[in-house]
Amino acid sequence: MSNTAHSDRSAQHENGHYSVLVVGGGQAGLSISYYLKQAGVDHLVFEKNTVTHTWRNQRWDAFCLVTPNWQCALPGYPYPGNDPHGFMKKDEIIAYLDGFIAMVEAPVMEHTQVKRVKRLDDGRYGVATSQGEFTADHVVVASGGYHTPIVPRMAERLPAQIMQLQSSEYRNPQALPEGAVLVVGSGQSGAQIAEDLHLAGRKVVLAVGEAPRCARFYRGRDVVDWLADMQYYDMPVEKHPLREGVRDNTNHYVTGRDAGRDIDLRRFAAEGMELYGRLEDLRDGHLHFAPNLTMNLDSADDTYNRINASIDGFITKNRIEAPPGAPYEPVWQPSEERAMLELASSGIAAIVWCIGFTPDFSWIDAPVFNGRGYPAHTRGITPVEGLYFIGLPWLHTWGSGRFSGIARDADHVVQAILARERERSLAFATAVA
Repeated sequence: MSNTAHSDRSAQHENGHYSVLVVGGGQAGLSISYYLKQAGVDHLVFEKNTVTHTWRNQRWDAFCLVTPNWQCALPGYPYPGNDPHGFMKKDEIIAYLDGFIAMVEAPVMEHTQVKRVKRLDDGRYGVATSQGEFTADHVVVASGGYHTPIVPRMAERLPAQIMQLQSSEYRNPQALPEGAVLVVGSGQSGAQIAEDLHLAGRKVVLAVGEAPRCARFYRGRDVVDWLADMQYYDMPVEKHPLREGVRDNTNHYVTGRDAGRDIDLRRFAAEGMELYGRLEDLRDGHLHFAPNLTMNLDSADDTYNRINASIDGFITKNRIEAPPGAPYEPVWQPSEERAMLELASSGIAAIVWCIGFTPDFSWIDAPVFNGRGYPAHTRGITPVEGLYFIGLPWLHTWGSGRFSGIARDADHVVQAILARERERSLAFATAVA
């Protein structure tokens, strides 16, 4: 790994106390470290694996960004390449992150699992790790919100000879046994993995969920460019029509593959991909699907057209010259809602579960979580003094969980830490005066 990530304890303070402890060595945690170093605040970053582990080890071989390269704007480290409107592939993303890691030179303890964070009676935080005990005045949780893969209990009843893996474990079509592949879920990962298998000539059965989709290009530009001009990416969560409910939304599916294009499941179906509705159960040797394929496809297309219509309105309002646009018209329609598929005769040899993750913050002992285990916060600042979150979807804006918005979020959290330290210093000075 990088020589800037310290896996030993030589960087520790002798008493194990730091002003700030950061949990997570991905782009969010490293961004916090960047601003803390600028402010001269002593801190330490804990990383359970190695820095930016997820990007290196939980992405398939053909993975690429779905947002253009110009949106890669980690603090102090904008996209350095010569293709701002392209889409970096996996190895290019890792190279970009390596450059950021080398620039930040964060104090990191790798291979260090945080087992418990608890506020102590003196107001500090006790942090128990696999490498020992630490204390801090502030703790920033930068471990993201995608922790535990969602796999339904029906998976336990599938025949042992069928390979099962989760989206983070998928690498390429060649790694799967011969035969058809059932992809469950059509969010960003599911749609792209289904496309990867389809382009490789594999027989794909796709259980289509309720994920929306969007165009890659519309009226002469990338849709991301239009939405950026429309200031969509600056919209804070409290001004979104769904408010905090937007945090539960599934990401729109689209791809940056081969210079970028739409993902049209209807076109895949016309080319031989088998589409079903949501997978519900396995009974009597049959996979059972909800009769909602038509509804899910129509809903995804409605979102696609609605986004494009908002771009049309922006173009008209601002009298922008642009090529004409038109609503998407379906290229394929289901002839029927197929509710069952006999597993034995389907030829399915592998299943890729792409139905998301659930957060696991059970190691944090603090009264900040709702009934679904999600922390209450305002721009990452929780009601419990000294406890912060960063890197969560829609923490503040659409870009909060992405390269585009993490710098703004990290700066805001660090400024809150600095403000609290100034308040404490003032209070102490007043008390001893």
